[in-house]
Amino acid sequence: QMRLPDVTEHSKYQESQRIAVYLSMRDEVQTDDIIKDIFQQGKECFIPQYKPRSNHMDMVKLASYEEISSLPVTSWNIHQPGSDDVREEALTTGGLDLILLPGLGFDKNGNRLGRGKGYYDTYLERCMQHPKGKPYTIALAFKEQICDSVPATENDIQVDEIVYEDS
Repeated sequence: QMRLPDVTEHSKYQESQRIAVYLSMRDEVQTDDIIKDIFQQGKECFIPQYKPRSNHMDMVKLASYEEISSLPVTSWNIHQPGSDDVREEALTTGGLDLILLPGLGFDKNGNRLGRGKGYYDTYLERCMQHPKGKPYTIALAFKEQICDSVPATENDIQVDEIVYEDS
């Protein structure tokens, strides 16, 4: 039985200090253990804060793994800092080294099918304006989510790499 790679063993992850990661929904690759590891390694963790009725997302600083459970729950049933919760946004300070993204489907070329709002594409465009430049992007996917091709438009930003999990 071949063990699938764990993203925390990835060289890009290990050399990254500032990491943005989604808080997982039930049908996504679970990120709890990754977030715990980020704090155990003394790295900085940023999580999405979505603006309702828009395609705007910020990546805001999380103080600890334990803090997650105290954050309000959104209509998608995920924890998220409230809209009036002002936190450090990654791009206002040192930028990001790595973004771990979710998705509904992926193809071998790194095209990603999201939930249709374009949050990550818009955010990555903002990252490119930051002096640090575009962070490395790793999508966390189940094997079943990999297709021959997913529809992509020119605004879609391809992910650098896909790490597969067993579902």
